[in-house]
Amino acid sequence: MLPLLEKIYDLQDIHTISKHEQIVLGIIEAIDSDILKVGDKLPSINEMVAEIGYARKTFVKAYTELKERGLVESKNLKGYYIISRETKVTLKVALILFAFHSFQEDFYNTFRKELGKKYHIDIFFHHNNRSLFETIMGNISRKYGMYVIAPIQDNQLIPRLKKISPDKLLLVDRFLKMPEDYSYITQEFEEVTYTKLVELAPQIKKYNKFVLFYKDNTDLPPDILRAFNRFVKEYAIDNEVVESYESFILKKGTVYFSISDTNLWQVLKDARKMEYRIGTDIGIVAHDDNIVKEIAFGGITTISTDFKMMAKKAAIFVKERNHTQEITPTYLRRRNSL
Repeated sequence: MLPLLEKIYDLQDIHTISKHEQIVLGIIEAIDSDILKVGDKLPSINEMVAEIGYARKTFVKAYTELKERGLVESKNLKGYYIISRETKVTLKVALILFAFHSFQEDFYNTFRKELGKKYHIDIFFHHNNRSLFETIMGNISRKYGMYVIAPIQDNQLIPRLKKISPDKLLLVDRFLKMPEDYSYITQEFEEVTYTKLVELAPQIKKYNKFVLFYKDNTDLPPDILRAFNRFVKEYAIDNEVVESYESFILKKGTVYFSISDTNLWQVLKDARKMEYRIGTDIGIVAHDDNIVKEIAFGGITTISTDFKMMAKKAAIFVKERNHTQEITPTYLRRRNSL
């Protein structure tokens, strides 16, 4: 314990840093100089209070910061242990997304780039599975300094999320109504999807039928289904909701609306095999834009938010922790598929 205390004592004459910063930096220097190694137990808060004489809350604050940096882990009734030597990390961030879809890959890559090397990011996927989500949350509880979460839209999960303090939680992508002091940067689905379909109505009505691929109890937003049903009813368009794509079900004179990229690629594959001209024989509208949709088959018309913008704003929140509540804009990108 003495070499560690000496590292902290050496910082006491630097009056530009606070007492809790002296403790944090002293422990970091002890790690960097191999006085403390991974697996070593730190002195208890009571021991530190007795040896150094600072208030208990000062050591609690210091140990909490070390936990948020991912350097220390607390084990119930056993104390605090060194778990990492990555002392240059400013903050350890848990990023929880639905799945590694292409647009969420865009989010992650931008988020990673904007935060830089001083932030350690662990990424998890819940696949819209409540049990898996609960397991992830239980495993990462109190181990991170910041939680950026794309939540399952289930109000029964709100109590679990409220266990994280508002300054350490940011909801992204899907909206879930939390207390006012919590932050979010999300997208809206129903009204914007309906509005964009109305803008596309002249092109859609050139076809005989409008088909949406949608299956309940998946990660597909139910808001989009409501927008679709509202649109086809108000515009008297023959329509169908298909749970899953089956090979060669494509019919001329039909517009296909795909939320899932898996369905979209199957439609495109069969259209080529059946020698259907996209934008003439069949129409295609997709959700969530990416570079492939911009290029493939002369371009696929999409309704999409800007995930890179969302990721940049999420990174700013992690760095600055300023309370924010924002709905990101959704764009219609007209291309040759309709």
